[in-house]
Amino acid sequence: MEYKYLSHIQFPTDLRALPVEALPEVCSELRDDIVKELSVNPGHLASSLGVIELTVALHYVYDTPEDRIVWDVGHQAYGHKIITGRRETFKTNRKFGGLHPFPTPAESEYDTFVCGHASNSISAALGMAVADEKLGNKRHVVAVIGDGSLSGGLAFEGLNNVSSSPNNMLIILNDNNMSIDHSVGGMKQYLLSLNTNESYNRWRDRVGRWLMGKGYLNDSRKKTVIRLSNAFKSAISEQQNIFEGMNIRYFGPVDGHDVKELVRVIRHLKDMRGPKLLHIHTVKGKGYEPAEKAATIWHAPGRFNPETGERLDKDKRAKYQDVFGETLLELARTNPKIVGVTPAMPTGCSMNILGKEMPDRTFDVGIAEGHAVTFSGGLAKEGMIPFCNIYSAFAQRAYDNIIHDVAIGKLHVVFCFDRAGIVGEDGATHHGAFDMAALRPVPNLTICAPMNEHELRKMMFTAQLPEQGPWVIRYPRGRGVKEDWRCPLEAIEVGKGRKIKDGKDTVVLSIGHIGNNVTEAIKDTDVAHYDMRFLKPIDTAILDEVGKNFSHVITVENGVKDGGLGSAVLEYFADHGYTPRVTRLGMPTDSFVEHGTIRELQHICGIDPEGIKLMVNG
Repeated sequence: MEYKYLSHIQFPTDLRALPVEALPEVCSELRDDIVKELSVNPGHLASSLGVIELTVALHYVYDTPEDRIVWDVGHQAYGHKIITGRRETFKTNRKFGGLHPFPTPAESEYDTFVCGHASNSISAALGMAVADEKLGNKRHVVAVIGDGSLSGGLAFEGLNNVSSSPNNMLIILNDNNMSIDHSVGGMKQYLLSLNTNESYNRWRDRVGRWLMGKGYLNDSRKKTVIRLSNAFKSAISEQQNIFEGMNIRYFGPVDGHDVKELVRVIRHLKDMRGPKLLHIHTVKGKGYEPAEKAATIWHAPGRFNPETGERLDKDKRAKYQDVFGETLLELARTNPKIVGVTPAMPTGCSMNILGKEMPDRTFDVGIAEGHAVTFSGGLAKEGMIPFCNIYSAFAQRAYDNIIHDVAIGKLHVVFCFDRAGIVGEDGATHHGAFDMAALRPVPNLTICAPMNEHELRKMMFTAQLPEQGPWVIRYPRGRGVKEDWRCPLEAIEVGKGRKIKDGKDTVVLSIGHIGNNVTEAIKDTDVAHYDMRFLKPIDTAILDEVGKNFSHVITVENGVKDGGLGSAVLEYFADHGYTPRVTRLGMPTDSFVEHGTIRELQHICGIDPEGIKLMVNG
């Protein structure tokens, strides 16, 4: 589509050539372009719509890419991509071989840091700013972080260190009261009530300029002056400002959808010495009415009609996350010790189903995976049975917590790792590749993966029974295979796999949903198939049977193949003197899988039906 301004903006230099009066129209065109493109090529809609004005203002004021803009969570960076040389290729966003789903320096010099998850922008930007000071670079560094991301511990660690090293970075707090779901916790409540005294800010600016003119504000005196000014502000304000308390100058709140005002304010802050924070208020989904009304649903809505807002995904098969959510509620109705814990993903993992009926037994702890795990450990220590649901890739942030705060104490926490394995278009930052390999060596853990929805329900039921320790149940993103997924809730034997198909000479051992690809691949062959169910404890009876009776063993897993099921099988065979030929299929070693559809990426990894069939026939 041809636009008055946007069609002529190839790079930010073109944007900066426009008069500031043109920027509201640029924002309108950019918003329209994103809505139209995402209606046919799905992606993260509402987040990017909410920061259109901020995106335009930042690239208008700063000399990017020389100046650094560090985005926190790439969900909001579509406008950034479009005005930094990628409008013509934006139709390939998230597609195999196309633009990456999130900013990455491998794609563009305007992308300063990988940002697939949350809460890392302040730490990364601080590192850049300190490096610039050490190297004598005269560039500006800006970190953009949302109020949801600010609930993550890493964000607080970054804030705590911002004033400890010389830097002039600007932190922009994009406050829309949302992550994917509504923000939670004390920081949310604090930001809702936070205000600043405009008279005070004007007074401080005048005094600061006077002191600098007199040569008084050298580095040794600056922190003393900031502490004195903060004390004065506390005396005239209704509350202490937490950012000022960390010696970070605070400005705001400012309307994040007034692009001309944002330009004025950011210009004012641009060359101000020392760390500062600009607090802006925005609306997630701004400018597209359906997204404004239901920002959670429109976070990543799939294909839709841009005129009517009708969503076009008609597949009615149950998603694994919904089977989890419904089953958790069933279990909680009969077991009063069960509670649900999630780090800011109640809708994404369907724990909102439990939350709707039992809000007092559902805990959204914000984007704080480590805390979610240790909080669950505390609950379990005193007799509760927490089901702690974390996306597999994000659970990597809680690795030490799982070991130190749950596994060592043998605490009865049931970890449910959603989005395990290849997740598709979100790419390398979101694939759940490493959970089995990382957790298999950890003592006291039970690790399993269901091949279908019935198996997930049985594993969840077994995991909550008395005398169990810490469990990990991993399952993939997307839909299952059963038309009727509801089945009786019954226990299965821990560490016991199951035979799916008899055969001779060649056997496939699989774990999890990927076993359905095996079933399709070998349906017309004499190849045997076992669903191992459990990675730990692994079914040694099956391994003994296989080691004695088959000449070729193929292992298939939807995770990195080094350290997971294939490695466990090789280790057992080596320890017990079995010598069949072993072929391991899984995600590759020492390389990250990029983005594309799940089927495309499974094909690249050789774990789609075609790839498995080739190995079987070979």
